[in-house]
Amino acid sequence: MGDPYILMLIALTVLAIIDLVVGVSNDAVNFLNSAIGSKAIPVKKILIIASIGVFVGSVTSSGMMEVARKGIFVPGEFYFNEIMYIFMAVMITDILLLDVFNSLGMPTSTTVSIVFELLGAAVAMALIKIYTTDNGETFVNLGKYINTETATFIIFGILLSVVVAFSIGAIVQFISRLIYSFHIENRPSYINAIFGGFAITAITYFIVIKGLKGTPFKDNIDIYINGNIWLILAGGFVFWSLISQLLISIFKINILKLIIGIGTFSLALAFAGNDLVNFIGVPIAAWDSYAAWQKSGQAATEFSMAVLDKKVSANFIYLLIAGAVMVVTIWTSKKAKTVIETGINLSRQGEGHERFQPNTLSRLVVRAAMGINVGISAIVPKKTLAFVDSKFQKPVIELSRDKTYEMPAFDLIRASINLIVAGILISVGTSLKLPLSTTYVTFMVAMGTSLADRAWGRESAVYRVAGVLNVIGGWFMTALVAFVAAAIVAYLINLGGIVMVGILLLIVFSLIARNSVNLTKKTQEVKKQEYIERAELITINGVIEESADHISGVINRVNKLYTHVVNDLANHDLNKLRKTDKHVGKLNDEIDGLKDGVFYFIKSLDETSVQGSRFYIMVLGYLQDVAQSISYISRASYKHVNNNHKNLKKGQIKDLKTIDIELSELLTKEAKIFENRDLDDLNDLLIQKNELLKNVSESIEKQVARIRTDETSPKNTTLYFSILLETKDLISALINLLQTYEEFHLTTKQSK
Repeated sequence: MGDPYILMLIALTVLAIIDLVVGVSNDAVNFLNSAIGSKAIPVKKILIIASIGVFVGSVTSSGMMEVARKGIFVPGEFYFNEIMYIFMAVMITDILLLDVFNSLGMPTSTTVSIVFELLGAAVAMALIKIYTTDNGETFVNLGKYINTETATFIIFGILLSVVVAFSIGAIVQFISRLIYSFHIENRPSYINAIFGGFAITAITYFIVIKGLKGTPFKDNIDIYINGNIWLILAGGFVFWSLISQLLISIFKINILKLIIGIGTFSLALAFAGNDLVNFIGVPIAAWDSYAAWQKSGQAATEFSMAVLDKKVSANFIYLLIAGAVMVVTIWTSKKAKTVIETGINLSRQGEGHERFQPNTLSRLVVRAAMGINVGISAIVPKKTLAFVDSKFQKPVIELSRDKTYEMPAFDLIRASINLIVAGILISVGTSLKLPLSTTYVTFMVAMGTSLADRAWGRESAVYRVAGVLNVIGGWFMTALVAFVAAAIVAYLINLGGIVMVGILLLIVFSLIARNSVNLTKKTQEVKKQEYIERAELITINGVIEESADHISGVINRVNKLYTHVVNDLANHDLNKLRKTDKHVGKLNDEIDGLKDGVFYFIKSLDETSVQGSRFYIMVLGYLQDVAQSISYISRASYKHVNNNHKNLKKGQIKDLKTIDIELSELLTKEAKIFENRDLDDLNDLLIQKNELLKNVSESIEKQVARIRTDETSPKNTTLYFSILLETKDLISALINLLQTYEEFHLTTKQSK
């Protein structure tokens, strides 16, 4: 079969490129959230700044590649074939894990995932060696193969970064808001200058300490920094404060926007410089291992990998290519946009659609916070509370209704604090050699600042807290899943060799393709939903257009769902009924979402079309009635089949299919009328619907007659009556909807 290891190297190279894409999609949230959320800088300029930072960071990241070579396991204890199995397992697991998180729009730590994947795969191979080699070793000897202290240190870093980042972010934001309030333009210029001096000093220190860690320049810089750190910081503060005052006074530059630009660059630089190892460190180590093995002339099962203990600089070309791939990903990745939206939505100042649903823990946290707030209010003097409240009064910004969606998620102060605090914490963590995760720090700082900024009000707190808990829960699951999955994959590769590698790669590519397709569908569905603040909704014509779209969409889906239920019930097909029930659930959720958005819809109406609000509310109510009816029919049918009850009688199925055919014809006509806006044809449709209603009533009478003669199954009777009665309710809701729409349409025409 030739050299199987060269095939593995080719596979690792392909996986490295894919890992770069999925990794950057996840980590872009770290350095883009603040700039995009505040809308301080146009998106294209933000991406240009971030791209430069990523590219510079990637080509100076050579020194960090040692982590993948010897940071987690002891390479000298493994042979070449075992090392290749470990590396293959790590890359396959890493891509799958990150792609799943990206598809869910959940930011996670690439550092923690790669560390625990290396740990899991190395532990699996070590255990295989211990229990298949007759050398007298047992589980107790596992420490000989693994750097166990590293894993403990990483876990400590996770816990520390989550708590500290959130707390310090909240405290600094609260103090900053007391100084600035929300009326930034009213502050004296020297306050902005001092703030600029502090911020830019912190960011430049962050670039030097964290951004250049592991680069060839670090040792030269340390000569000047060590022992002079406070002098350098004080001098930097004075220098940048004077520069900031100059920029503000003479060039009229908004120093906060400059801070956000520099902060974005610094975090992008640090991300690429330190996290690139997470994506290409393993493949580069694999290439180095292969080169050493080829020179040795020994068998793969006999060549010790102690060579990996030596420090070797990564090939500059590899770093250059990796930087280019990362930059392209930042500009093109849809999954990166999804992850960024999660962070921004959880920290935004205003109200809107909440992605996460509340849970018991989030409710308990919010209630506890409210209790603490009541206690503080009772202790703190009223004058102090009034002073603090005055600093958190948001300005009323007058915008035309079609521009309200352009409001930033948060202001420049919060965006600046997010970047400054994250930069300082990562710098301090690096200098103390604590393994702080860039993702954990940046996300938790953003959550802390949003809490302190009163972005989590009574209307949104329970949803935001649920979101944060979901993300944090995902972080802690990352380590466990990465460890277990990598260990299993390493075991399978050891068992099946290159053939198993091929099978696993097919699984990887198919899952990534599937997730991409699902994300595309999800994105299209979101675009179809209404979340409101759009210019075309402010007139009566807008109300008619919007509601017509809703009606045609719901009717088309109800038509398909009803037919599916009848056919699947006739075939007693449990799996298809289960799938249909899931689609019915999605329909109900979307209509609930539309009802949740009624407040924003009414706010968007101009004064001449306020009468449309009553009509729109009634339309949504009837659509909800329709959805609830099809939901009940679907659930009752699924429950009946799932409980293994008898099939419906042939006569019952025949009647249901007759009703389905007639209903389908009517719903198809109705959907086309609303799609084409042929609203003058509604009266004919009402007549046909009333006829169908009579036919359903006749079917109910037929079933009553059957019960008196040959019907023997009470469960069948219950199900059949339920379907017919809910069908009547469904048709009645559609009739009420058509009557309301016809009435509103005629009234609108007359008024014109």
